[in-house]
Amino acid sequence: MTDEAPPVHLPSIAILGAGSMGRAILGGLLRPDVIVAGDVRVTNRSAARAAEFDGTPGVTASATEVDPDANRTAVRGARIVLIGVKPAMVPALLDEVADALEPDVIVVSVAAGVPIGTFEAALPDSVAVLRSMPNTPARVGRAVTGISAGSRATEEDAALVRSLFSTVGEVVEVPEEQLDALSTISGSGPAYVFYLVEQLTATAVNKGFTPDQAALLVNGTFLGAAELLARSESTPEELRRQVTSPHGTTERAVAELERGGIRELFDRATDAALARARELARGE
Repeated sequence: MTDEAPPVHLPSIAILGAGSMGRAILGGLLRPDVIVAGDVRVTNRSAARAAEFDGTPGVTASATEVDPDANRTAVRGARIVLIGVKPAMVPALLDEVADALEPDVIVVSVAAGVPIGTFEAALPDSVAVLRSMPNTPARVGRAVTGISAGSRATEEDAALVRSLFSTVGEVVEVPEEQLDALSTISGSGPAYVFYLVEQLTATAVNKGFTPDQAALLVNGTFLGAAELLARSESTPEELRRQVTSPHGTTERAVAELERGGIRELFDRATDAALARARELARGE
């Protein structure tokens, strides 16, 4: 008997625009327990960036500055096409590859702020579209990715895309109208965590610890707390209460955080992020 998860089997895949997120997703696809039909075809504008994949087993990379038809070549025969270019570049890329796509292809967007409607309007009716919002922990296989299916996507299409993103972490499927709100939590969330680490580290230095000591204290505490949360069946509230003895030091500190309005602060911060996401969707 074994507790090992079964291999993930995926059809042929092309990634157009292997920036930081595209590369993170590619890293998941290259795991030994992930089996992709054929090489993953990857394109970049820069020949130097494409050359970074030279010798990488399971990857065929090309650059549009060397081969103007690189994107069209990459999508031919692909069952899943991941669009990883900058949002402003999406319309031109869709125009470029639309007639080279296979009839049953699934196009997956990782371009923030570009609605599914933009993709569906530019692509043939036979093409299914899903929009995704992975976050940066995809680099270490601990992403939380939100996905939303377009009007032409089937449950089978969504299942394939869930399997793809499961190679870099957890996946949650939501209606597209919730995707921008999701981005303010899991998409921007790593920055909130890093900011809290940054500020608590500065506080530790102000209390007389060296920067190295402060980093050890704070980073270790965040990592340990996160691991405890991941392994425990308790809620965050229950775990917090276990640390917070009545009338003790932690209770006094938490009272100050509540007095400072930390919950309302997170509400305002995520509301501001959501407003900006909507501005970006309107091209502002």
